[in-house]
Amino acid sequence: CLFSLYILYFFSDSKLVFEILKWKTLVSQIQSLSFLVAMKQSLFSLTVSLSTPNRVGEYGAKAYFFKPDKRKNILLLNFFSNSIQMGITTFFGIFGLLIILQKYKVPFSVKNLILGLLIVALIIFLAFIFKRQQLILKNLSIVKVISKFKELSYQIKFKAIVYSMIRYLIFSFLFYCLLQFFGADISLLQSIPLIFSMYFLASIIPSIFMFDVVIKGGAALWVFSLVGVPEITILCTVFIMWILNFVIPSLIGSYFLFSYKPSLS
Repeated sequence: CLFSLYILYFFSDSKLVFEILKWKTLVSQIQSLSFLVAMKQSLFSLTVSLSTPNRVGEYGAKAYFFKPDKRKNILLLNFFSNSIQMGITTFFGIFGLLIILQKYKVPFSVKNLILGLLIVALIIFLAFIFKRQQLILKNLSIVKVISKFKELSYQIKFKAIVYSMIRYLIFSFLFYCLLQFFGADISLLQSIPLIFSMYFLASIIPSIFMFDVVIKGGAALWVFSLVGVPEITILCTVFIMWILNFVIPSLIGSYFLFSYKPSLS
């Protein structure tokens, strides 16, 4: 039992390491950061962001570490980081949902599906129409954001995608390990599409730190009810994941929040 806990904590730490490596890699476009500095920035910004919807406070928190003339680029790099992670979550999530809909014969409304596709099409159409319009930041448009992303070297983009992929697979496998730890009778192969779907559904719903566990819990209860996993097992797993992913890192980040004095780079 104690060995299992060590393994679980090892995976949790590994997930955080790859998030730090991803940030370190992206920022290298502007300047080189040591792993320790990148860790401080990541944990500091995580703690600050937890009180904001969908953790948008992370953008300002990371920009705080840099000189004003670099902050717009830092905001963009953080946007790219989150977009890459969301893209991976969406890719695997849709893959998981398709398997669930086909394998478990989940009833769904064709009307709602068409409505959802129309909304996506409308968003894409509006993005195309206003692609040259200024966004929230001065002199920044969709075209310029895409241009900035293209300016990133192939090596940086490749590393960021790989780190995001590894991070995603680690916390997905960690969720499965916790299910096993709490006695769920489910195979890894059977759980994969369920976990992918759960994270995708939870990620598209706006939330703040305190309600994140509720949203993920609701999504997990729905998908894992399809294979008869007990509710208490699901809720315990989601709660421990919440502790490992947010509570513990935010406690460490709180130390940096109150003690770390960044020198503007």
